[in-house]
This record gives sequence, structure tokens and C-alpha cells, in this order.
Amino acid sequence: MMMGRKLMEKLLVLPVAMLAACGGDVAGTEQAVELGENSQGVLFAPSAPASGNILDATTNLGPVTLGGAVQTYFTTNPQYYSFKVQVPANSLVGLEVTHLGSSMYLDTSLFVYGPKNAAGSYGTTVLAQDDDAGYGQLSKLASVPLVQGGEYLVVVSSSNGSGKQFRLQTSCAGGACTSLTLPPAPAGYQLTLSEQSITSQLQSTLATGEAVYEYTSGSLRRFDFAWPYSGEPTLAQADAAALGIRDYDYYYGGTTGTTLTYAQLHGYLYSEFQPLHAQILSTYGNGVENVQVMTHYYTRLVAPGASGWFRLNVILFPQSKKIIVFEQTAYET
Repeated sequence: MMMGRKLMEKLLVLPVAMLAACGGDVAGTEQAVELGENSQGVLFAPSAPASGNILDATTNLGPVTLGGAVQTYFTTNPQYYSFKVQVPANSLVGLEVTHLGSSMYLDTSLFVYGPKNAAGSYGTTVLAQDDDAGYGQLSKLASVPLVQGGEYLVVVSSSNGSGKQFRLQTSCAGGACTSLTLPPAPAGYQLTLSEQSITSQLQSTLATGEAVYEYTSGSLRRFDFAWPYSGEPTLAQADAAALGIRDYDYYYGGTTGTTLTYAQLHGYLYSEFQPLHAQILSTYGNGVENVQVMTHYYTRLVAPGASGWFRLNVILFPQSKKIIVFEQTAYET
């Protein structure tokens, strides 16, 4: 006989811990600046903070490698996300909110500040900005000349972006970028995870799957991480970071992870959760990266005469710098 999930939750108490999320309230208010004579073009720039460091008026999501990309989504209107980009001297840098990986009807603005000075400030002077030079109402700076080497701050903003995702692509518009060589990750480097909310669409799909059977349940979580090194993080590093979360430490020692391609993961999901498969990839992938999965599985007695089945899937998006953790469980008596 199958045992109801609510009853099993009373019998099986799992430790719960939450990692602190990056960011928080977005500083600054909506500010519209007309673009020349074009009445349609409006830039939504962050207001200059009292500190004199524009970073304090944004939600910073960490570094982006020059020549790489990052994908995320807005949660409020208006909102200002910032990304740190290390640039060598005498570079021509391209920045674009791409059609690939960005939601339809999204209107963005793009700004460049810096470089960071010895006090850690990027100042408040805009070096380059754009509203609608990209696809539709997306933003694009095809060639930004940056004479001074250092760390610059790229800000992507939107007035109507709540619930919509975007993908920021950085590129070298000139050959000088080839002079930048990132160091390899230190031996034994451990990823530091920052938990972020999943999208409302994924939450809805998860809830629909959970409602199908009383004896199965699912948990979906998203974690971001910084990677200011050459190459890409490994699946082993992602798996170790996920298992280091207290909620999942009971998988240590009791299971041996199995490496899967993302396509193979579909067959390991219960039927009620399989709709998540395509949605996770389209929401968090950049369309070109090699998404990898480490899956852990074990069974055990959770109460007298009651068994539990547990599977943890650690999904690495190596270029988008994200780890998605999906756990599915089932109980039977």
C-alpha cells in the first residue's frame, strides 16, 4: 500500500538549510533619458548613489568572462543588474543582450562604467550606453573602446522585465582582447553557491507534477556561482558543492554518482516531472554549452514497514555559471 506524502513528511524529518541569496532590494529609481530625437528610445539608468559608486545602485551578479555570456531574469520593475568584466588595455569590447536566450517583448538598456579604482569604485560616469540597437527593443554596443585596462561594470536594466529572462553576451571587437589570459582555478578549488529563486513557470510546472500522486514529491532549486578562471568548472566540482549543502549531505557515502547527458536525464525523471526537462534547459542554458548531470540514487527504510526512494540530480550549466538541483522522492509501505 502506498503511504501519503504528508504522513511520510511527519515520519521523515530532513535537515533544512538555506544559503544566503545574492543581492536584495535594488537601489535607485526609474530614470528616463531621451535618446536624441527618437521619442521611442528611453534609457532606464540607475540613479547615482550617495556613495559615488554606481555598483551600490545595482544588484551585482558577479563576474562575466570576456568572450562569455550570462543568462538570468528580472524580478521587479524597474531593475538594474550589474556584471564585472575584466578587460585588457586598448580593447574594443562588444556587449549585447541577445535575441537567443531573451524573452519576447523585453525592453532593455545597457551601460558601461569604470574601470574600478583603487578604492573599489566604478564611479558614476557612463562610458557607453544603448537602448534599442539590438534585436527588437534589446540593447547592443557593437564596439566600445576601452583604453585603460581593468575591471569594468556592465549594467543591464529594464522597466518592464519582471518575470522575463535575458542573455548578456560579451565579445572582443578587436584583437587586443587576446592579451587577456585568465589564470587556471587553484587546485582543490570549491565553488561557492548563492541560491536564487526559480521562475514562476518552473514553480507552476513543479506544483502540477507534485499534485499528481500523494506518494511522490519533487524539489527544484537554483544556485549561481562565480568563475573568474580559465576553462570551465567541472561536474565533480558542481556535485561536491551541491552535496555540501546540508539538505543533501545524506547522499554522501550512501550513493555513487552516475554521470548523464542532459538528454539522458529525461528518462530518469518520474513522468509527472518530465515537463520540467525542456523548461529547465530553455530557462537557464545559453543554447551552446554542454549541460551535464550527476545523479545519485538510493533506497532506505524510513519507518517500520515503509520504504523511501530518493534521487538527486545535480545539473551543471558551465558557461551560464548555474547549478540546478532537482530531487524526486517516492514512498511505499
